[in-house]
Amino acid sequence: MSGIILAIESSCDETSAAIVKNGTVLSNIVSTQEIHQKYGGVVPELASRAHQKNILPVVNEALTEANIKKSDLDAIAFTKGPGLLGALLVGASFAKGMAMALKKPLIGVNHMQAHILAHFIDNPQPNFPFLCLTVSGGHTQLVVVKSPLEMEVIGETIDDAVGEAFDKTAKIMGLDYPGGPFIDKFAKDGDPSKFKFPNVNIPDYNFSFSGIKTAFLNFLRKETQKDPDFIEKNKADLCASIQFTLVNILMKKLKKASKELNIKEIGIAGGVSANSGLRNTLLEEGKKLGWNVFIPEFEHCTDNAAMIAMAAHYQFEGGDFETLSTSPNPRMKFTGSK
Repeated sequence: MSGIILAIESSCDETSAAIVKNGTVLSNIVSTQEIHQKYGGVVPELASRAHQKNILPVVNEALTEANIKKSDLDAIAFTKGPGLLGALLVGASFAKGMAMALKKPLIGVNHMQAHILAHFIDNPQPNFPFLCLTVSGGHTQLVVVKSPLEMEVIGETIDDAVGEAFDKTAKIMGLDYPGGPFIDKFAKDGDPSKFKFPNVNIPDYNFSFSGIKTAFLNFLRKETQKDPDFIEKNKADLCASIQFTLVNILMKKLKKASKELNIKEIGIAGGVSANSGLRNTLLEEGKKLGWNVFIPEFEHCTDNAAMIAMAAHYQFEGGDFETLSTSPNPRMKFTGSK
């Protein structure tokens, strides 16, 4: 069973809608909220208001671009969690209202599972099983993907996510929000071996990034006491060095899992997978280790409804639907199989 699905993503600060037909994405409209930049982070109440303003035109544009009428839809999907509660409520309420009005089934999608299934939007696609390193602002997970609906989280961060580490170290340096892309930008002109930061070794396949942030803060405090212009003088080298450290931690666990589980189909997903340092390192290591490496297109790395639509496509085939009494879950866990 397959069909035409409208998917809505509103977990944080992107309002997005997409149409998928029989597993093919026909449209993917994303409206990014720029209002948060002046506050140095996402303001939940402002995000919710922006979603309310943007959701109707975004959905209309997705339907128009896909040349699909509302009556053609076979199901309505939405991000159930995790995310900001107010933001999730906007998408969930809109989806529930539309499903009720059209008398169509409702599909609730886990945001983290959707990031992984972004690999199936375009070709080439990984074979099962594959290892996926899912890296975003709020999550860092290492997942064995056995099928679109059967996954196992084998490792995750015990504190900060790697995206938080990028953004927080950028904020310490006085870079604009979101800081991760600025670190990536300046790192291209820097020396990654100039400054050394601790490479934390957590047991098994788990990660930890809070200690690196603290070490980076203490290092800059010490150096700026000697030279107030230290950060500006060494911006590129600092960005290259911290990026190298964070990427190295991710790669260390990924290589360990690949070797011990004997899996050479490797993918990355989530917003941080747009980082050029991570992408290039993964491709280089993949060549050395004989990996088949899969990296989604940039527009499918950050939050978008196409990935929600792809997850909904597989859930639709599996008959996994929600009742209209469902509610979003901002702390929704992702451990793999339901």
